[in-house]
Amino acid sequence: MSSGGLELPPGDSGRDEGGSTDTPPSAVSLARPVDTSSQIGPELNWGADAWREVRTRAQRAGRAYIWLNLVEQRLRAVVAAVLRPIYEPVHGDDWVVAAAGPAGQEWVQRAVAVREVSRRKGYLLDPADDNVLSFLTLPQLRELMVQHWPCFEPYFDDRRDVELALDELEVTRNVVSRNRALSETVLAQAERASSRLLEILGGDAEVPSARRLPVDAVEDIVGDRYADVVGVHSDRVRLLRQFPAEDLFGGARRLDAIGIGLNLLVQNFSGRRLLRLAEAGGRVRLLFLNPASSAVKRRERELGLKRGELSRSVEMNILHMRRVRARLRDPGAFQIHVFDETPRFTAYMVDGDGADGVAVIQSYLRRARGMEAPVLVLRSGSRVVKADEARGGEHGLFETYREEFESVWADSRPVS
Repeated sequence: MSSGGLELPPGDSGRDEGGSTDTPPSAVSLARPVDTSSQIGPELNWGADAWREVRTRAQRAGRAYIWLNLVEQRLRAVVAAVLRPIYEPVHGDDWVVAAAGPAGQEWVQRAVAVREVSRRKGYLLDPADDNVLSFLTLPQLRELMVQHWPCFEPYFDDRRDVELALDELEVTRNVVSRNRALSETVLAQAERASSRLLEILGGDAEVPSARRLPVDAVEDIVGDRYADVVGVHSDRVRLLRQFPAEDLFGGARRLDAIGIGLNLLVQNFSGRRLLRLAEAGGRVRLLFLNPASSAVKRRERELGLKRGELSRSVEMNILHMRRVRARLRDPGAFQIHVFDETPRFTAYMVDGDGADGVAVIQSYLRRARGMEAPVLVLRSGSRVVKADEARGGEHGLFETYREEFESVWADSRPVS
């Protein structure tokens, strides 16, 4: 068999065994083509499972990379802010080399060499990166911090907290840098460690609502792509699994809710907690669909419920909220209204009058109960990050639903 997939003719032994002797000894026969379609090797096309696995790996690695990038940039800024004023007046542009000292000569010289190669090949696209510090890795930045801890000590409470967080990140850094598979557990650990480390290093996003809905690194980077939507859940069960009612409503300064029966609030947040919230200075406005309206009857038919079943459920929720209101010294802090329009959505807006608001929004589907409808979680303040300042005046979805609530509230009737 030749390298081109052609079968060569047999030698003299073939003629001795009865083969044809008509061909002169000096002649060379043409090679016969051979079908090689079954001999190429393994199938290279990927199926759905293979692509799903690759996408999952890429998504996890991408999230981890964003966290690691944020931490590395923040740590680089901290190292420069603390050590530069000490070494630069004496050593000039070589202050990083001087700060590394004899113990760090090997890795700092490697960083200097990489910088020179990047200069020659045109890899330095931003003049701000044309310095040795930009070429140090996370472990090397950590080494500078540890070597000069007395310089950093006034700014941080506990060196051990910083080192433990960096230790937890090292596994993820190695996996991502080598493009290996990253498990959900390790990714979650990296996200917690990164968030903690950024907080220690003073790099927190300082979004007011972060205490209620922590800012994710991906949201912080590409949040402007999705207006102010920071979470999507296929139903309310999955929402409550990741975002319990206590986390949503607990400590609220203001709570506005509109819907048919407001079950998310009434059935998942106790009346005692609502009472304490109002007594602590909170303001509550609840807007129920009028249980006697024709809209309730239409909704019962849509869901296939018995006549009066939905209206009784709404009445029970309203009575429960009235009992809570009756126990308040200031009933004006707890207002209950009903509306008669066709219900289009349910919304729970917490602290929606400020920059730290969070909202849970559900649209009503014809054949699905509220518990089964998709859920959007919104953060007020338009966008966490505005990629284009020219669009800074645009409102996100939060403002749209808040205005709709105010419009319905203006046309609603109070419940005595």
